[in-house]
Amino acid sequence: MEQQKVDMFLMMQGKCFEGYQLISIRDQLLKMDDSKFIMVQAANLKDPTTTLIISIVGGNLGIDRFFLGDTGLGIAKLLTCGGLGIWAIVDWFLIQGRARELNMERLQRVLF
Repeated sequence: MEQQKVDMFLMMQGKCFEGYQLISIRDQLLKMDDSKFIMVQAANLKDPTTTLIISIVGGNLGIDRFFLGDTGLGIAKLLTCGGLGIWAIVDWFLIQGRARELNMERLQRVLF
């Protein structure tokens, strides 16, 4: 793939991944053929900042977990009112990492 396309993708979506993953993502994208670039752009990546805001606003109801696709944890969080508020507060610190982890998994599925 062209280096310009890869750099543009990383500039736009770099915040969706951990910093240490960006070099390997760049290398994998450069080795990939251009036909898969549309699939890479269409990958449903979740913005970690948006996920954090959703967690702060609706974390007690499990909305953040539903947003990420963790339906089981979302239901558990909903039924326990965010683990009596404790689980909701803990998720404020962990939810961005979880979003980045899921983004990497989604990108790996597209690349391979």
